Amino acid sequence: MSARQLYRPQIGSVTLAILGALFLVAFTNRTFWTRAYTYFDSHLALAAFGLGLTCIFCALTVTLSVKYVLKPFLIFLFFSAAAASWFMDGFGTILDVDMIRNAAQTTTSEAGHLVTPPFILHMFIFGLVPSLVVCWFRVEHRKFWAKLRWNLLTIALLLLVGLASSVSASRSIASVTRMHKDLILTLNPLLPIGSAAMFALASEADKNIVVQPLGTDARVVATSRSGKPRVLVIVTGETARAENFSLGGYERQTNPELAKLDITYYPQTSSCGTSTAVSVPCMFSNLTRSNYSHRAGLANENLLDVLGHAGIKTEWWDNNTGSKGVAERTVYKSFSDENDPRYCKQNECLDDVMIAQLDDWLSNVKQDSVLVLHQLGSHGPAYYQRYPAEFQRFTPICSTSELGSCNRNDIVNTYDNTILYTDHILASVINILKAHESGLEPAMIYMSDHGESLGEHGLYLHGAPYIVAPSQQTHVPFVLWQGYEMKADIEPACVSGRALQPASHDNLFHTTLGFMAVRSSAYQPKLDVLATCRKGAGS
Repeated sequence: MSARQLYRPQIGSVTLAILGALFLVAFTNRTFWTRAYTYFDSHLALAAFGLGLTCIFCALTVTLSVKYVLKPFLIFLFFSAAAASWFMDGFGTILDVDMIRNAAQTTTSEAGHLVTPPFILHMFIFGLVPSLVVCWFRVEHRKFWAKLRWNLLTIALLLLVGLASSVSASRSIASVTRMHKDLILTLNPLLPIGSAAMFALASEADKNIVVQPLGTDARVVATSRSGKPRVLVIVTGETARAENFSLGGYERQTNPELAKLDITYYPQTSSCGTSTAVSVPCMFSNLTRSNYSHRAGLANENLLDVLGHAGIKTEWWDNNTGSKGVAERTVYKSFSDENDPRYCKQNECLDDVMIAQLDDWLSNVKQDSVLVLHQLGSHGPAYYQRYPAEFQRFTPICSTSELGSCNRNDIVNTYDNTILYTDHILASVINILKAHESGLEPAMIYMSDHGESLGEHGLYLHGAPYIVAPSQQTHVPFVLWQGYEMKADIEPACVSGRALQPASHDNLFHTTLGFMAVRSSAYQPKLDVLATCRKGAGS
């Protein structure tokens, strides 16, 4: 059959626009409608809310039912909504600006864990099939003035019905949307597209940011007690949640090696964000969570810069998706790029890849130094690939990135194995530092960047807006270890007491400066968890 003979039904532009909107509202918003059904006490109020929202959505698509615009516009909406619904429905992800930023900064290997056969099938059914149907139709467009009148009349009627419907249940709608701010954040594809647009605009504006200096008056106010170089290793964890650390009371023994070491654990520590793109630059900035923003973080130098101003050597080792701008002005080394066959596969490496080089690095330290190790840690959804076989102690496991195909117990088992491996990594760092105490004064700080949801409240992974994020995504582990010479300057009882008080990412910047005896106008002793515990602090 020739292309000319191929049957193509005709359809009006307004009709197609409305049908496209109805498809999106009905078939790509399962998360939205499920939450709405849960949040509304009255079925009548829910129906009024749904009708009003549907009318408004139809009005938006009719607005763009213009020749040469309608079909590309609908196809764009179909594919955007299909992709967004996969993550919202499957993982409970909310695609706000921070999540879009996190996705934009991901690596090819990380993205590969998410592009699975079920994802491709989902995109085929909800993205490609409706797009092909739209292409199949021949769209009838009225002449300009007739089209303008007809479209405006249709839009006015839709908005009138939508407004009337919303007003009829305004009290219930106002109550639900005020109490459950996450509801509108799951409206697909309007919110994801809006977030992407805001991210694009912000990224363009970020190009004009001039970084302002910070702590240029920084100086080391005292040499170490022994005269040996001070060395602090900061381990920036990935996706470890405090709820699964046995150091904090978890019923499983996930920290057997750290439990045998003389460490201090801070069980009430909260993160700055729920994604790496937010938390990592925030925790290395001098800004607190309450006044941190992505733009403010970019516009100011950070902890590594202040240490550099004081003459301290800094270096960043990365086994994750980059420093998120923190290490722009310091020595930076990516371990996944090395693709060491002992630890790496397809540009993803076990964290032992960094431990293997730590001893040699410490042997060459000649001055006060701070080294950051950015872990791959417990990064999901491929938890089963984050640890060597000998750390698979909790079974059965979920041996796929498709968390929806595993039961929750298997997912938790697999995740706990990653925490067990992180315990080993941290203990290895401490033991290597202890082996160098004859020539150095060492210490270690470990903080996870954010936590992780493992099915609680129907959520998986991380990245929920902070205002609605569950504790599993914001309650993080914080471990501190000091060598015997550094510890000699600290009151042990004071440290133990301070550890029971709330802590947060706000403390990292100032505690690090305190460890390295750096004083600066940027240093705030009240945010240094050890400031009041140093001998002579009160004098």
